[in-house]
Amino acid sequence: MSVTNQYKEAWEGFWQEAPEEQGAVFWDAEPALTAGLHLALFEPHLTAPGLPVVDLGCGNGTQTRFLADRFPRVVGADLSAAAVAHARHADPRGQAEYRQLDAAEKSELEQLHAELGDANVYMRGVLHQCKPEDRQPLVDGIATLIGERGRAFVVELAQAAGAVLRGFAQGPDGPPPKLQPVFRHGIAPGEVADEAVPEMFRAAGLRIVAEGQLPLTTTDYAPNGTRIELPSHWLVVGREG
Repeated sequence: MSVTNQYKEAWEGFWQEAPEEQGAVFWDAEPALTAGLHLALFEPHLTAPGLPVVDLGCGNGTQTRFLADRFPRVVGADLSAAAVAHARHADPRGQAEYRQLDAAEKSELEQLHAELGDANVYMRGVLHQCKPEDRQPLVDGIATLIGERGRAFVVELAQAAGAVLRGFAQGPDGPPPKLQPVFRHGIAPGEVADEAVPEMFRAAGLRIVAEGQLPLTTTDYAPNGTRIELPSHWLVVGREG
């Protein structure tokens, strides 16, 4: 199963239009507020920290480059060719590798696993952006990538984030500036039930190793001048105990 052409085209249009500078995209917060916080939660649960790391849904690679400073081999993967082009352009030293990848397509994940072997996976805010029918195949793909020895760190918007985003979108001035392109390209954040995320990983044959709550920091600001933070849940998943 692969994602629909309409979905691919929406993301391609978004990333083709997106400015190159770091922080111009709504969720492209600096690593100290995102991957840095996540890594502190993830690393204690890595049973094989020397494995390659796959940043799934890497976008323009801001978090990928941060991870590449800390692990020997990091691969950023994204559905959008334009996003991958942004990521490569922002990484002239080639700290990480970048691939266009349909994470809902089983054969593509199997091919990447055949190349890398078992990997650790980092994924931030991807499931809620997927079409509902693509979510379980994507989670199944993560299970393929981590194999027997890897672990995955997954952070997703909580259900409560939907109300926050709708509140901004329905305000008198409309969505905040950096959210407007997201809605315009038809990739407005969708809601995933809080209990559905761990269930999808269990259905893929994985166990929840650790979990918690942490606000997901964005690059945009509320009308009162405060940085927009969205409620989120994080999970560490793996096969073994």
